[in-house]
Amino acid sequence: MITASAPGKVILFGEHAVVFGRAALAVPVTQLQARVTVSENSRGGIWIEAPNINLSSDIEQLPPDHPLARVVYSVFTALGKSHPPACTIYIQSTIPVASGLGSGAAVSVAILRALSAYLGQPLPDEQVNTLAFEAEKLHHGTPSGIDNTVITYIKPVYFIKGRPVKTFHVGAPFTIVIGDTGISAPTKESVRSVRKLWESDKPRWEKVFDRVGNIAWDARQAIERGDLTDLGSLMNANHVLLQRLTVSCPELDRLVEAACKSGAFGAKLSGGGRGGNMITLVRKENAPAMAEALKSAGAKRTTVTQVE
Repeated sequence: MITASAPGKVILFGEHAVVFGRAALAVPVTQLQARVTVSENSRGGIWIEAPNINLSSDIEQLPPDHPLARVVYSVFTALGKSHPPACTIYIQSTIPVASGLGSGAAVSVAILRALSAYLGQPLPDEQVNTLAFEAEKLHHGTPSGIDNTVITYIKPVYFIKGRPVKTFHVGAPFTIVIGDTGISAPTKESVRSVRKLWESDKPRWEKVFDRVGNIAWDARQAIERGDLTDLGSLMNANHVLLQRLTVSCPELDRLVEAACKSGAFGAKLSGGGRGGNMITLVRKENAPAMAEALKSAGAKRTTVTQVE
């Protein structure tokens, strides 16, 4: 029996613009985890058990393009296993689905690590990242690659699509409270919508993407010098631009407004938008009160994470 896990993630800055080649910042959320256990079975075949999504099936009964099946088959192909041994792949996750916290990428990374280790040939991080990115295309259509990257390496990442991964120095630990609207919001749909917007007036939206990318760069510098005041202001500015990109929604805006009224340094939506999650920057000692304020404003759940 082999078990592997992978954390969730949260995008701090740059969502949507990152798909168009601008910079984004993301950090792992280790309080949320996908965990995969691979073990022998006596019934034959490769079985996938994923109680979170009510799935219990022989892999041969799943469509070839099913995201979980695709990840499993990618391991067999990468390791040259044309006749893999019978086993059960058991998947559990505390990461909400379709909420912008990297659920799909975390499950993919955990499967890749657990299954390759079970087969006696653990995949290196670079290959895990590459295969997880291929799986992300099934979830998001045209993903940036930021989810699989930050989850694979479990480090804060400054990311530009197509360029080498860069981690960055955190000048002083800071605390993020994540507020979940409870609205399922598949990233693929919002990514597709923003692309249509961009196609309708490329010069206009390229300028918006430039501003988002510049904010991400400024935010990296603020994080490196430990300047929470500037970091919060940049969050607020990024949220306004995401509103212009039509990816916010009344529920997200309500939570962002409640956070700012409750003393946050700043707040913004995080991820694909139109539901899912928002984030707010607070002093560590104020995190419990902020979590309560967000729940009072409609958040279905909150998560507190420390970025170091």
